[in-house]
Amino acid sequence: MEKQKIWETYASAWKAESKEEKIALFRQSMNENVVYTDPLIQTETWDDLLQYMLDFHQQVDGGHFVTTYFMSHHNKCLAKWNMCDREGHILGEGISIGEYNDEGQLVSATGFFELPE
Repeated sequence: MEKQKIWETYASAWKAESKEEKIALFRQSMNENVVYTDPLIQTETWDDLLQYMLDFHQQVDGGHFVTTYFMSHHNKCLAKWNMCDREGHILGEGISIGEYNDEGQLVSATGFFELPE
């Protein structure tokens, strides 16, 4: 699977409403030992990432990410994105760096964004 398609599958897990939908998207895009890191947390299991995503939805109703720029090489990628609410209003922006294994699964995703003051 193409790197950008894998990235978009992973990103769509942030928008998915149910645990079951999120896990199905995890299976399509991420290694079970994926490490997710952002300024607020580092997770090392699907369960921890799943809980973080569910908590995110409690804070931002319908929150999701829209990729605005993507490039990849040597099993690594860079994605610029907008964080949006349910109606698609842009709430923030950031950059993520991903790393893939030889099977094309994400093994790490690191997000960079400004924290609210």
